Amino acid sequence: MPTLRLDLNAAPVTPVDAATLVVARDDRGGGVEIFCVERQKRGFLGGAVVFPGGKVDPDDADAGWLACANEARAPRTPMAVDAVAQRALTIAACREALEEAAILPLEGTLVACADLLDWRSKIEAGTDRLRDLLIAAGLRLDLAALRPFARWITPAAEPRRFDTRFFLFVADPALRGEHDGHETTASFWATPRDVLRRFGAGELQLAPPTHRVLEVLAGARNASDALAIADAACLDPICPRAVRQGDTVAIVLPGDPEHDVRVARVAGTSRFVLRDGRFLPEDPPG
Repeated sequence: MPTLRLDLNAAPVTPVDAATLVVARDDRGGGVEIFCVERQKRGFLGGAVVFPGGKVDPDDADAGWLACANEARAPRTPMAVDAVAQRALTIAACREALEEAAILPLEGTLVACADLLDWRSKIEAGTDRLRDLLIAAGLRLDLAALRPFARWITPAAEPRRFDTRFFLFVADPALRGEHDGHETTASFWATPRDVLRRFGAGELQLAPPTHRVLEVLAGARNASDALAIADAACLDPICPRAVRQGDTVAIVLPGDPEHDVRVARVAGTSRFVLRDGRFLPEDPPG
């Protein structure tokens, strides 16, 4: 089924700030693996395989986080209005990774998955806040470990729009991760090439931004390569445009002949075309 609900005649709505954590680790067999979660079948991106992430909450910008987090990296290209908003994005990425995947970037330590699951349960129950748990344990979020990687804005034709900043985090190979069973119903580690192969075989669903991030990371030989790719990535916003293509719809990216921005901001094909319920990467017709 389509991962977006496009209406080419709709008036655009203002995108909501969001953050996503692309978690990578060295594969014991060589190469790099990415942690993926499958969203629940209903709602936005229903059933799609994605990276853990979600909306920025107002509390993510609270000064109280300064006591339990180090300084976020300043991106080469601004991704937020100021340093406070940038920190809020990285905090949101960490918080959502804990809630959806039992993964949490921490400074100088690796907390057992069982403890992270306990923290997640307490947060879900409303008995504790993440920053209170961090302070009680004497731990700090490692915001500096999050490398700004990409920025995608949902097309104007979509009724629910997000301005999503992607961050790359290289995890300890021992990190396990686990979906929450609610927002995310399955999870797995896999190489980018394997996820793309499964998408090509129709075994899973990918939204265009996820597909393109995996394509970009498919060339990484190890986690260090992945970091180098992130450090070289263009951080200018990618806001696809929805257009008609014959009897279907295409999502065109900057650099496509039918996009207002003529210069490509990410390598690969310049559009994704909706065919049989999936957005497939293609070059422009002709």
